[in-house]
Amino acid sequence: MALLMGIDTGGTYTDAVIFDDETREVISSAKALTSKHDLSICVSEATAAALADIDPSKVALVSLSTTLATNALVEQHGFPVGLILIGQDDKALDRAGLRQALGSDPVLFLDGGHGTDGLERAPLNLDAAQADIEALTGKVSAVAVCGYFGTRNPSHEIAVRDAVRRLTDLPVTCAHEMASALDAPRRALTALLNARLISLIQQLIRAVSAMLDQSGIDAPLMVVKGDGSLIAADTALTRPVETILSGPAASVIGAQFLCNRPDCVISDIGGTTTDIAVLKDGKPVLADDGAVVGGYRTMVEAIAVHTIGLGGDSEIGLDDEKQLRVGPRRMVPVSLLARDNPGIVDILKTQLDRAWPKPIDGRFAVKLRDLKAGTLSRGEQRIWDMLQDGPKSLEALLAARAPEQPLLRLVDRGLVILSGFTPSDAAHVLGLQDSWNTEAAKLSAGLHARTERRPGIPLAANGDDLARKVIDRLTVQSCMAMVEAVIPDAPGRSARRFMTEAFAHRSDQEDADSLVGFEVRLHRPLIGIGAPAQTYYPEIAKRLHTDFDVPRFAEVCNAVGAVAGGVSQRVHILITSPAEGLFRVHALEGVEDFRFLEDAAARATDIATTEAERRALEAGASEIRTETNRDDRVATVAGSFDVFIESRITATAFGRPMLAVR
Repeated sequence: MALLMGIDTGGTYTDAVIFDDETREVISSAKALTSKHDLSICVSEATAAALADIDPSKVALVSLSTTLATNALVEQHGFPVGLILIGQDDKALDRAGLRQALGSDPVLFLDGGHGTDGLERAPLNLDAAQADIEALTGKVSAVAVCGYFGTRNPSHEIAVRDAVRRLTDLPVTCAHEMASALDAPRRALTALLNARLISLIQQLIRAVSAMLDQSGIDAPLMVVKGDGSLIAADTALTRPVETILSGPAASVIGAQFLCNRPDCVISDIGGTTTDIAVLKDGKPVLADDGAVVGGYRTMVEAIAVHTIGLGGDSEIGLDDEKQLRVGPRRMVPVSLLARDNPGIVDILKTQLDRAWPKPIDGRFAVKLRDLKAGTLSRGEQRIWDMLQDGPKSLEALLAARAPEQPLLRLVDRGLVILSGFTPSDAAHVLGLQDSWNTEAAKLSAGLHARTERRPGIPLAANGDDLARKVIDRLTVQSCMAMVEAVIPDAPGRSARRFMTEAFAHRSDQEDADSLVGFEVRLHRPLIGIGAPAQTYYPEIAKRLHTDFDVPRFAEVCNAVGAVAGGVSQRVHILITSPAEGLFRVHALEGVEDFRFLEDAAARATDIATTEAERRALEAGASEIRTETNRDDRVATVAGSFDVFIESRITATAFGRPMLAVR
């Protein structure tokens, strides 16, 4: 009997399941709170509980899905990186959200690049850039390289990559390795995000590898990609951007396996995000133009998942119109913080006894992980030192004259997380959840209810009223997200206003006085997964006027999806015709020219097939089979004869994950 272990590390919980590969059934499952400061703790806790009555030596495969990369982009956290653009100038940063994604990180502009025909447009001068490349050491965690028309000829990207490796010890990501399509800024964005995530994924894989060694598990370790397929952990270390939407993809694959419905809308609500996908004819709908996460449209092939910063642990605040807003940032629920730090309750009581409210009442700061000395500013270091002994209220931090901006920078870097009132706390107040410290949740609700939307106008009448408003707002935002996920174009402002009003009408309210009724219907059943699904989704389904189901093991669906998928690697090779009688194959390391199209197509097919099979083997596949597809684009001139434009050869290699031999 071959047993497979699926692990999912989410922003709030880490889940583990043991899966029988022969019967295709889940035989045990467990959950643990995610310990962001040391991931080995939560991974060990969850897996040990799942293996309580099972011999670890029988585990033949460990597969990991994670929302950490997705959450890092949604919450705008990550490690500093350097960007090297070849044949491009500063204007390129204004496209595809590249400047925003880069932030204050360094960027180098090098002469060079190629044309659409794959021929060199300008020579590459690496000698002039040597000092700037060497200076990146100590400033960044990784480097991303993108050349102009690098997909038509990647030789300049490869040369710069080799130079960075020679001059520094930094990991390097080339844009042509991330995507084969044109659009240099978007390829640069994808490479940049990949580089930013490398250190994050390294931490996770090291934690899981350490757990396997300690548990006596000798089995291959794999990671779920954004398209739901699996890759070996070593491959994920070099291409971590492919794991964005790994968690959502695993949840879709898991839900597909568990719910047995060919057509449905799947919504996975966790602590940090809500991920929505569509099953059509039993298969997940794929993104036409790359995965979108945190507002960035990448060039990563992925299941079409609509991800928003909305979950049980979302921050509660006010929007520009002073209306209640849930998300997009995650906070530690104050009820959870108080469970592990009982002194939080006394602080909340003291703040509530004060006659006047402060905007920072009920908010705390918590250190997430250790940090090497000398990497913080003076203001950041002061706050960091104050957090060494445990959580501190923002009131105490600011009373010590610690400015707010350094604190926010620590939060943006993922070193510190804030704690406050969240939907999870609201659920505790209303008796919908009792996992943590309910007293702290009620005290925090009372504090936040006093927040003034406008002078003299509090946010809510009392704590219970605030809790109801928070749950209702999460419901409305979730309904809007469902609509936006399933229609091709985002609704306009007027449509959004009407839909918001429709969703704000609770399912148990009568509307006898209204002359006109307005409702929105979802014409597919809603499958809710994730730990909070049963708490929030029955009302969401009612307002969408659709059927609702929570399948068995829905609370660990991501971990199920981590072991229910297979390995798949896809390679695209383009053929163009820059001149009559000339067919150019844009290969993986340069260009090759042929006189006849069929010769070029045969060579492109051979390159694509060989590379797809190599990548599948590298990704941990066995029993590999390959499919190829040829897509010729021609234009008819004057209605009489066809002119060749281009041809795209695609090879896809499929396989089962390679299991440990027992």
